[in-house]
Amino acid sequence: MKKIKAALLGCTGLVGQQFIRLLDDHPFFELACLTASSGSAGRTCAAALADASATIAHAATLALVIRETTAAEIIRSRARVVFSALPAAAAGPLEAELRAAGLRVFSNAGAHRMDASVPLLIPEVNPGHLELCRAQLRDHEGFIVTNPNCVVAGLALALKPLTALGLRAVTVTTFQAVSGGGRRGVAAWDTLGNIVPFIAGEEEKIVRETGKILGELAGDHVAGSPIEIFPSCCRVPVREGHLQSVSAEFDRPVSSGEIREALAGFAAEPQQLKLPTAPAAPIIVRDEADRPQPFLDVQAGETGPVVAGRHGRARGMAVSVGRLRPRGRRCDLFLLLHNTVRGAAGGSVLNAELAASKGLIPGR
Repeated sequence: MKKIKAALLGCTGLVGQQFIRLLDDHPFFELACLTASSGSAGRTCAAALADASATIAHAATLALVIRETTAAEIIRSRARVVFSALPAAAAGPLEAELRAAGLRVFSNAGAHRMDASVPLLIPEVNPGHLELCRAQLRDHEGFIVTNPNCVVAGLALALKPLTALGLRAVTVTTFQAVSGGGRRGVAAWDTLGNIVPFIAGEEEKIVRETGKILGELAGDHVAGSPIEIFPSCCRVPVREGHLQSVSAEFDRPVSSGEIREALAGFAAEPQQLKLPTAPAAPIIVRDEADRPQPFLDVQAGETGPVVAGRHGRARGMAVSVGRLRPRGRRCDLFLLLHNTVRGAAGGSVLNAELAASKGLIPGR
């Protein structure tokens, strides 16, 4: 089947580079347009991303000339799908303009996450929320789909199978890698040998976004989940991987066996459809006393048997969970996710794969 032409906005940042790796030689999408700031425009992908080019296999991708990030340039490329790794301030108006022009926009930015008609999507958790795209198409030529904050991407995925056990409230403390703040987002002087117990706006995002994702579709909007979330966020001197200490409260006593079975046995629509970026097991339960760890587990995720074009595509897409400690109506655990893969670029690519499988992208 002919591939769908795609544009990537903000290709030179940490998340943008992960998008390129995941979209390079993708079975559904063909990168036709890369954009960045004026300082990178006019350079080839190979020249602008010399430190990341080893992860890019396709010569056509390396030869792409980076364009300026304007609606005119993106439309001129004849892309039908847009992946956005832009900062929220820049993303908001541009993504809306591209939606009005008929493009399907899959955004990692926070600008439209809480818009009533925009899905905030984790394909294993709330695939039904894609129906909001049809509501957008009644008012616009295209649509926007967002993926959540990099903490929420792992937290909501791990909580989803626990909702069937009567989940009522969650207290979470995060230990977030410096890459979550971007290549120049966190000063080394502030983090080296240190832990910073504050990330501006992060705790509020975790509450809002988890509530929307675990909520129920109600016509043209989502009714938020009643599950209470109590977050505290820290920045730690780790390069990649957000570790989270989670204490879940249920409406009845729970056992280690049923918690483990719910998590380890969880699979959903992306696994049933065998989407290219979907890990065969979205949640991996570690039984060792000292796991998960960012150094050992951040790349978790396998697609199953290696087939052409899919080798390694799901690495970093699984959430690792360990140290399950049930006590009556509570269970404490640790979880880990790759913040720039499952928590950013990979989540957005998986969203587009699910939308394509549901006929929401013309030509697929």
